[in-house]
Amino acid sequence: MVCARRVPGGCGGKAALGTQRPMAASAQAPAALLSAEQAKAVLAEVIKAFGAPENAQRMEEARDNACNDMGKMLQFLLPVATQIQQDVIKAYGFSSDGEGVLKFARLIKSYESQDPEIAGMSGKLKAMFLPPMTLPPHGAGTGGVATS
Repeated sequence: MVCARRVPGGCGGKAALGTQRPMAASAQAPAALLSAEQAKAVLAEVIKAFGAPENAQRMEEARDNACNDMGKMLQFLLPVATQIQQDVIKAYGFSSDGEGVLKFARLIKSYESQDPEIAGMSGKLKAMFLPPMTLPPHGAGTGGVATS
């Protein structure tokens, strides 16, 4: 840290990093201002966007390329799903990148426990691009992890 005091931005630019934090925090503010009703409306619009013929076709092509393989789902399907969401949420103050989609997802999750309709819509959205999780039968494995 001594070199940061002697040379502005020294020690690998740590001083410059500190000056960027307030800007990043202020850039996040508009996205957090959505009420539950507004979030519900945006979520409905996102779900509707997935149903648009051109987006449904893009998702189907990505699913075909993924061949139900989780790694390939991340490679092919998730970027398409992210882009579809970005196209909608950018009009509501979210950044038009992956971070904007993550912030939108966190906002929706924060309302899920308060509003059953948002929870249902969120589940519907996730089902559009996340493969169904199949859990092994309870107690069927011979693994070393104890269950209780």
